[in-house]
Amino acid sequence: MSKHLQGFIDTIRAEKLHVHSVRVLHDGQLLDEWHSDGDCRRVQHSVSKSFTSMAVGLAVQEGLIQLDDTLGDYFPYDQVQLNPPQLPSPRELTLRDLLCMSSGHDSPPLWADERASLKEKDWVKHYMSLSLDRMPGNHFTYSSGDTFMISAMLQAAIGQTVKDYLIPRLFEPLGMVDIEWETSPLGITLGCAGLWLSNEELSRFGQFLLQEGRWNNKQLVPNEWIRAATCKQIETNGDGDWGQGYGYQFWMCSHDSYRADGAFGQFCIVLPSKKAVISINSEEENMQGILNAVWEQILPILAS
Repeated sequence: MSKHLQGFIDTIRAEKLHVHSVRVLHDGQLLDEWHSDGDCRRVQHSVSKSFTSMAVGLAVQEGLIQLDDTLGDYFPYDQVQLNPPQLPSPRELTLRDLLCMSSGHDSPPLWADERASLKEKDWVKHYMSLSLDRMPGNHFTYSSGDTFMISAMLQAAIGQTVKDYLIPRLFEPLGMVDIEWETSPLGITLGCAGLWLSNEELSRFGQFLLQEGRWNNKQLVPNEWIRAATCKQIETNGDGDWGQGYGYQFWMCSHDSYRADGAFGQFCIVLPSKKAVISINSEEENMQGILNAVWEQILPILAS
């Protein structure tokens, strides 16, 4: 199939955008799909963050954690040397701060390169040893470290990894088996990255989001959480589709849509007004170029 997607295919080829796979669901049905080299499981990078958000919503529903819980409630590490001294300690960061990526770091910790080179095996201890640069809760700075700390908080609260927690509650009901999700040296689900999925599985996740957490007549994740996570919770100052705002581990998009996205062009775009889901797996640095092709070539084929 590629009849409906020919314009998109022509555009990405003309602009030399390295897209592996695209699927479009409309009204719950497959409208069209195209694969340059098949649809296998690939690492989803920061799309993983949006799955971690689902674990938070479930744990809140089950009364295992609250958005106002702080890192200090779970990790009683010694007080960091504060610089400047009037700023709070990382112990005072709330789960809500982390979800919105408003923790107050100018240089966010635990980026991929730092994770690869960090000699300290306890990444939680490392994160909490770093002083804040500004007051938390006010300004967005994209931080994979914040999401890792969400995963660590959840593991401390629920007594199992985020991956294991989600297997019976989300992955298995969505038909996703033998899930691979990378961990820290001490066995904490990475949370911020490292989840492997096919594009077809990614589109399934998008349809589940479009249905506000409902799948096969069962509410898997509270619809209130889906709505909160996928609406703007904080302003962002990026360009293009990175300047539309951020929810709880989801990006807001133009055209009244939202997305999970990962480095090099993994996208799960949900357009509620169009009753549509667009999922894409790529290996491409020009992520805005891919989104532009979506808006120019795929959006017009979706009936309102």
